[in-house]
Amino acid sequence: MRQGINSNSIVIFTVSVSLFGLFTSLMLVQYPPTIQESFLWRKPLIASVFSLICALGIFAAVFPRRCSGTFHFRKEKRNLTPDDRSSLALKGHHPDCEKFSAHVIRVREHRLCAACTGLSLGAVVALIGTAFYFFGGWHIDETSSPAVVIGVIGVIFGFLQLKFRGFIRLCLNALFVVGAFLILVGIDESVQSLFVDTFMIALIVFWLLTRIMLSQWDHLRICQNCESPCEIRDQRKEG
Repeated sequence: MRQGINSNSIVIFTVSVSLFGLFTSLMLVQYPPTIQESFLWRKPLIASVFSLICALGIFAAVFPRRCSGTFHFRKEKRNLTPDDRSSLALKGHHPDCEKFSAHVIRVREHRLCAACTGLSLGAVVALIGTAFYFFGGWHIDETSSPAVVIGVIGVIFGFLQLKFRGFIRLCLNALFVVGAFLILVGIDESVQSLFVDTFMIALIVFWLLTRIMLSQWDHLRICQNCESPCEIRDQRKEG
């Protein structure tokens, strides 16, 4: 019970900080600082860091089992009897369980994690946009404020993706990454500050960690409310 209370408190705290960061983004684009920096390498530096984040996200999505052990579903050898517990296979780095059906999509005979697939597609779109804006001379002078507003909406819907299933969940996760990109671009266009851009990169990383934590919390909640005996459920309850 204490673990559940602590988990809920951490999730509430991280979501609250994330929402405050989104509000700060809106304030920055509406009331940008009057002093702008002229650091020559601002755009290439920020683009490189953001591209690295996107690349790492794509890697985590394409090879989820290599990364999922950091967060969930670590298989451990136990002395289990078939009569006591069933062992579920991991497909799409989720247990092959009906209670996780909303978390996966099927592409022909393949079963994929909807969230990871959406995040990876969003990261690809963000990388293309990064190339156009930071290296291709693309400007959004009059549309920087709408871009941030749309980006904030996209990130919020990314947090709410737990309420949806399958393809919609995939789209909302893609929108989450694209939204973060739009916020970064809109703020950079309006403020033109290396310090503020670095702050936004830190916020984006925090939003991503919050998004991961929400998934962890949702997975834990599903297993805790499940009465079917299985190895994964027992690991999560004992963890």
